Amino acid sequence: MVSLSKQSPSDYGARRAAYDLKKLRGKKIVRRIGQTRRYESLPKGLRAMAALVVLRNKAIKPILAAAQELRPSRGAQNPQPLDAHYDTIRTAMRGVFQELGLAA
Repeated sequence: MVSLSKQSPSDYGARRAAYDLKKLRGKKIVRRIGQTRRYESLPKGLRAMAALVVLRNKAIKPILAAAQELRPSRGAQNPQPLDAHYDTIRTAMRGVFQELGLAA
């Protein structure tokens, strides 16, 4: 299980789960199935979650990790069009992070 927060799994209880589900329902990412206690994800919500995970893993994390870059990277061995898009996002996000004071 991958934890996105600093809390341990034992700290995550019913109250926190109810709060999280309420937020996800409000953002139209999940919906309740009838009158049950079950939920299902909505297609639009899945796309948004996938986009955020890709953005976090492929753009934000590498930028923050390379904030103290000592030498330029070599780049991809077999560049694809998608690599160019990621590079464009990284370049733009680097400017955002510098404005916010998150990167040097």
